[in-house]
Amino acid sequence: MSRGRAFVWVVVPLGVAWLVVRWMWLTQAVDTVWNGEPYPVADPAVTASRIDERTQDVYDALALPDAGLDRAWPGRAVEAYGSSCRPRGLRHFSDQLADSPPSADGVVTVHSEWALTGVSPADAAAGLRRVQKRLEPRGWEVVEYDQDGTRPFMRLRPPGGGDDDQIQIQSYPRDRLQVAAYSSCARYPEGTPLTSYGEPALPAQQAPAQLRD
Repeated sequence: MSRGRAFVWVVVPLGVAWLVVRWMWLTQAVDTVWNGEPYPVADPAVTASRIDERTQDVYDALALPDAGLDRAWPGRAVEAYGSSCRPRGLRHFSDQLADSPPSADGVVTVHSEWALTGVSPADAAAGLRRVQKRLEPRGWEVVEYDQDGTRPFMRLRPPGGGDDDQIQIQSYPRDRLQVAAYSSCARYPEGTPLTSYGEPALPAQQAPAQLRD
């Protein structure tokens, strides 16, 4: 076989293979733009337990032994909802322009919240300083921090969660301190147990364990 023919037999298949790979990559890229990146899959019950443990970490770091649990706090619950989880991709662009954009089917964020009583703004500010000092060395990131106003506030991103997982700590009037956790939006697996309202069933809050009956 001549060198010219050998060159053709080697180069042509390689060129065809390159074109096929390039076409597959381009097709996938177009599909991603049109349909959007798929949401990660996560069990909401597992997520609820994880963020509940994170709020327990925050309670321990606050070190406010004289504070009580506000049993009348309106947001005291753990829940899963999809109103903030929008369909992704260019195909849903017009939906996002609606006054009430639809949520993505089967995709939820998990939210857990409780509050302490008997925490003055000064006590809250001191507690936030302890949170920063104790949790940052453990991989937590302080995203936002305001300790100078009458309502001390901190927002953190815990390690090991989704990109949007965060914990919020904020002082409220009448010496109350809110601790709220929010998970990233994720698609729940098929067969996930649902409540009578069609929402994923979640375990009860455990944190702060020291103040639960």
